[in-house]
Amino acid sequence: MTGTVTVDELRSRVADLVATYDPAGTARLEFLRARFDAGLAWVHFPVGLGGLAAPPVLQQVVDDELAAAGAPDNNPLHNLIGLGMAGPTILQVGTAEQQQRYLRPLWTGEEVWCQLFSEPGAGSDLAALSTRAVRDDDSWVVDGQKVWTSLAHLARRALLVARTDLDVPKHRGLTYFVLDMHQPGVEVRPLRQITGEAEFNEVFLTGARIPDADRLGGVGEGWQVALTTLMSERVAIGGAPTPRESGIIGLLAQTWRAHPELRTPGLHARLLQLWVAAEVTRLSAERSRQQLAAGSPGPEGSASKLAFATLNQAVSGLELELLGEQALRYDDWTPRRTVECDFFGRGPGYRYLRAKGNSIEGGTSEVLRNIIAERVLGLPAEPRTDKNQPWKELPR
Repeated sequence: MTGTVTVDELRSRVADLVATYDPAGTARLEFLRARFDAGLAWVHFPVGLGGLAAPPVLQQVVDDELAAAGAPDNNPLHNLIGLGMAGPTILQVGTAEQQQRYLRPLWTGEEVWCQLFSEPGAGSDLAALSTRAVRDDDSWVVDGQKVWTSLAHLARRALLVARTDLDVPKHRGLTYFVLDMHQPGVEVRPLRQITGEAEFNEVFLTGARIPDADRLGGVGEGWQVALTTLMSERVAIGGAPTPRESGIIGLLAQTWRAHPELRTPGLHARLLQLWVAAEVTRLSAERSRQQLAAGSPGPEGSASKLAFATLNQAVSGLELELLGEQALRYDDWTPRRTVECDFFGRGPGYRYLRAKGNSIEGGTSEVLRNIIAERVLGLPAEPRTDKNQPWKELPR
């Protein structure tokens, strides 16, 4: 089947699915598995892998029809890394066996995923990472530490980049794996944030084992595979379009309408400027989302994520300034484990603090500006002295 599926055919397939698996009387997981098998999970994915090889823009038709029928969703916020990063990476790089093994439980949420990339000494400079994977017959033994890992305390599987060769330059000595998080040698510890919550974790790997069958891409090709994941991540974070009134600019507009006594001409001008910026970001995010759905996110995704971070911080800052001392009342410092930030459900003080992390997660704003300059605008690269030295000779 090629990308010739029509809207009417999709609606007919949805009707057949709902007729066979009544959402009101079918267990959630059973329905999601049936949806995947019917090709209505990712309609743009190949047949047999949750899709129908249809144009990605038709996904909204399926989602709208199923929502109208009261069908359950696949809870993407609890598995954003799996859906937004692991899925596209496995589709592009994974073997046929890996695609069959991972994609269905990934999409249904049976297996939550996390991402083991950053380290205490390798954040913005990810290629400097030092977590080691050593070959042992038909498996690999992994030792090291990862940090800023969302969902690690819930995840069954992880996307892992580890160093497999110390004698070549840092970008060439990396290999990419899928790690089983439910094994001895994997320890997850929470990290408390400025908001009081612990969305993120640090992960310690001590003698963890990975079958070579769970390697994604070739040995030493981990950096190229990681770039595929990172581009998808930046689109997933910054490229999720939201209706005008339900995003952060909508919250600011509600505050503005509720407090006419706090308005000034200067604040009004800034509000209008931010509204224009939010609209540009929203339209750009729609384009990026379609690129991601087609499995071809490029360096332009860095611009989406940078715009997302900049806008969130500017809007939350203006809301705080508008409300003054009212915004400084913080509602809850409980040090609880969470799987996502409640950005729209909490108060303005929370939004202001949480937005600061947008400049770091998914790639720092400084690194993203370099990517945009070099890979999108074609400007000269910054001078680098560590690209051709063996990793073991680099100061750390």
